[in-house]
Amino acid sequence: MNLDDTIGDILRKARISTGATEEAAAGAAGISPEAYRQFEESAKAPAGTRWLELGTKLTLDGARLKRQHDGWMPEPTDLSKWCELRMFTSAEDGCVVNCYLVWDEVTREAALFDTGFDAAAILKVIDANQLQLKHIFITHSHADHVAALGPIRERFPKARIHSGSKNAPVEHRIRANDFIMLGSLRITNRETPGHADDGVTYIVGTWPEDAPHVAMVGDALFAGSMGGAREHLDLARQKVRDQIFSLPAETLVCPGHGPVTTVAQEKANNPWFG
Repeated sequence: MNLDDTIGDILRKARISTGATEEAAAGAAGISPEAYRQFEESAKAPAGTRWLELGTKLTLDGARLKRQHDGWMPEPTDLSKWCELRMFTSAEDGCVVNCYLVWDEVTREAALFDTGFDAAAILKVIDANQLQLKHIFITHSHADHVAALGPIRERFPKARIHSGSKNAPVEHRIRANDFIMLGSLRITNRETPGHADDGVTYIVGTWPEDAPHVAMVGDALFAGSMGGAREHLDLARQKVRDQIFSLPAETLVCPGHGPVTTVAQEKANNPWFG
């Protein structure tokens, strides 16, 4: 799976969030405004691009930007460490989104983290493994992350919804000290607004055979990038540092878009957090 954001996407997000003009970014990079516009569009850097200066202008780490431009990808992760974890990817109108299903191997109780666009593959795995969906955790309420909520709720009307939205019914709203036991698995939450006002990261711990924690981060963090935050960029970055990067280095990061990664890899390589 490719990274969700190209270098051009990252530059555009950072430029919009910082209020920098294309001309100012081009000047920092040492290239013409037209060359800079093509850079954002094609994600291919012109010869002589001044990466460090461009990064400084856009509040990014220039060395990490160049490394990603040159082909950095997170190291592949063997998901078989978490034998009761499944990742689903669905697409609509060019938008590709992830959601995740976990369950306890003994009780067969399951939890879904976001829904993506299509419920069919999720329901197939639930049926094949004879699972009971007990909980639906929403990382944030943007349409691509909750599009299939209707058919899933129709099949499992008693599944409890968990959301950080202040507009959600009271019984669905998370609280800071909440924890849910899913058989032997323990699920907690951390607020990670910025990309979305109701952004929440869910931590799934106490896996069999001491497998590392799993962080369901939604769009708070991607492999090599993060969700757009516009005027809330400082808040978004601070929440990632405080609530996600404080997790153990080996924690598996499951984002709403793009490949899975780890806390260690993102702390060392993500250009938004140099």
